[in-house]
Amino acid sequence: MTSPHPIAPYPQAPRDEITEVIHGLTISDPYRWLEDPTSPQTRAWSAAQDTLFQKARAGWNGHRRLRARIAELAATGAIDPPVWRGERSFFTRRLPDQEHAVLVTVDESGAERVLVDPVALDPAGTTTLDGWYPSPSGRLIAYQISEGGTEESVTRIMNVATGEVVDGPIDRTRYTEVSWLADDSGYYFTRRLAPDLVPPNETQFHRRVYLHRLGTDPEQDTMVFGEGSKLTCYHHASISADGRWLQVSSSEGTEPNNDLYLADLAGADPAAPPFKPVQVGVAATTYLYPARGDSPLGEQLLVFTTLDAPRGRICVTSPHDPVPDAWRELIPEDPEAVIENLVVLDGPELERPVLLVARIRHAISEITVHDAFTGEQCGTVPLPSVGTTEALTARRTGGHEAWFIYTDFGTPPRVYRYDARTAETTLWADTPGKPKSPKVYTRQVEYTSKDGTTVRMFIVSGDPNDVPDRTRPTLLYGYGGFNVSLPPEYVASALAWVEAGGVYAVANLRGGGEEGEQWHRAGTFGEKQNVFDDFHAAAQYLIDRSWTTSDQLAIQGGSNGGLLVGAALTQHPERYRAVACSAPLLDMVRYELFGLGESWNVEYGSAADPEQLAALFAYSPVHNVNAGTEYPAVLFTVFEGDTRVDPLHARKLCAALQWATSGDPVRRPILLRRETGVGHGARAISRRIDLAADTLAFLANHAGLALG
Repeated sequence: MTSPHPIAPYPQAPRDEITEVIHGLTISDPYRWLEDPTSPQTRAWSAAQDTLFQKARAGWNGHRRLRARIAELAATGAIDPPVWRGERSFFTRRLPDQEHAVLVTVDESGAERVLVDPVALDPAGTTTLDGWYPSPSGRLIAYQISEGGTEESVTRIMNVATGEVVDGPIDRTRYTEVSWLADDSGYYFTRRLAPDLVPPNETQFHRRVYLHRLGTDPEQDTMVFGEGSKLTCYHHASISADGRWLQVSSSEGTEPNNDLYLADLAGADPAAPPFKPVQVGVAATTYLYPARGDSPLGEQLLVFTTLDAPRGRICVTSPHDPVPDAWRELIPEDPEAVIENLVVLDGPELERPVLLVARIRHAISEITVHDAFTGEQCGTVPLPSVGTTEALTARRTGGHEAWFIYTDFGTPPRVYRYDARTAETTLWADTPGKPKSPKVYTRQVEYTSKDGTTVRMFIVSGDPNDVPDRTRPTLLYGYGGFNVSLPPEYVASALAWVEAGGVYAVANLRGGGEEGEQWHRAGTFGEKQNVFDDFHAAAQYLIDRSWTTSDQLAIQGGSNGGLLVGAALTQHPERYRAVACSAPLLDMVRYELFGLGESWNVEYGSAADPEQLAALFAYSPVHNVNAGTEYPAVLFTVFEGDTRVDPLHARKLCAALQWATSGDPVRRPILLRRETGVGHGARAISRRIDLAADTLAFLANHAGLALG
């Protein structure tokens, strides 16, 4: 079969005759050669795609002005809530002119000092600060950096007073937390096994929990948990505020269910924690919050769990008897809201300890105040408006204060302080920069998906009226996976789109966390098509209610959201005019073989299982491209340092669509934008702006949004 566009200006991509029969399914893979990024053929094809993209970008109207406006709207800077150790606080802050956030400490006198500046370490901007963990005394801090956007974190220990690195580096510490012993002498952390101990294709897996003593050889660290566990298991260790109780949570891949163990370190050898199982093999997520030894709560163990409560509930028990049969329910499940976080305020300034519980109610945040003894609600934390709270935190030593971030579609993230003595919320830290942003209006609507399920969506526009007076270019965004919620948040590129006269919509699809674990499960494994149906229905709602037309509708998604829009454009190409597909999963037959794919089969299913393969193959975008179809304009954006989602997915679907589409290659082009020196996640702010500007200019030019 020949291409519908034999003279289209697309790079040549030979179609190999590769066909396999797997579990009875006949599966063709003509672009398997694009899986190898180092082959001369792939390199030549990629270079030709670069040239094609650059030529197309040169013709986009308003691109430079759009980039400048996104840069202005993004010039808010950023600041996080403080983490307190004694009278010293730690936080990250990015000024508007800084490429990366820096780690800052403030001492008892109020003197401020930068501890880690990624740009000072690497002026090229490809080094990122991945995590940081101050010791109980605040004299030391563990910090993790990675280079080239690879997210391959390396852990070091710094003397806070002098800035000297006193321990490390320790490699293979990607996705680990550092949990300090009470006396600052060492810490528990997660590390992958050495490459020479595992097969070559498994070096990103096989995590174990170790005890590291400062000043010792990390290769001699004692393994305390994880021996013999499955290669895709993630383990996380944490120690209570008083240093007595060690809990380890273990989950398979990204599975939200966890096994949980608790050890009493009082009088015990830290290298041999006496673990007792709390829950093992249970279909629930559970975490423990032990009270400090000097707390008025006494020896009380708070329990957050989804056991028998998919939206979450809070129980209480003794740390000496932490199993579910001993739990007493303190705060029951709310049938309309999902618990996201909790903190205890139990300082001597308060008559009675209180518990702050952060929830989302249909993707909108709230924080309630409860008596910590009875669970009775005694108030709410005042919030600036209807939006999103994040990073609720308090002092480990009790106190009466809590801090959190607040944001919404028109408000950049700011840090607020809640005082439990007065029940008042005040601004603790405004954004370092204050750009003038447009006035936007947000509505939350309900619509019906294919199977009758009610789904919610936010619609953001510059129009205060409830009913649109005209159709206009609309950008629909979604994710729908891994229990991730999409609440209201400040997005500079979305504001630029609305300011130019467009509409921005965010759909809260199944697979996400907006309505609890059942909502998540309804978009996984063989139910994944529900996610795509929810998205198609969102698009149809916007069309039917005259917000937009199919010729003005653009869609955008990244990572799992890239899979979402990849499925959307292959299942209903007639419904969408332009597609931005970033760092996507697209070959669902072979996704487990690359990057961290094998750790996601608890979300999608595995090709090793016949029934699960059938479901994967049915929606896999790479395998559902039909020659002669008029596909939308598509822009794939990939990052060559991405060690989570391999760029091969985008290469393969790009080649397939360029071969198959009957669409005009000028009006409906299929393009690939590559970026080197950056990975899946964190990046310099200028790179974020460049990516957003390219993406938005592409969508605007093909969905009819005038950029001036």
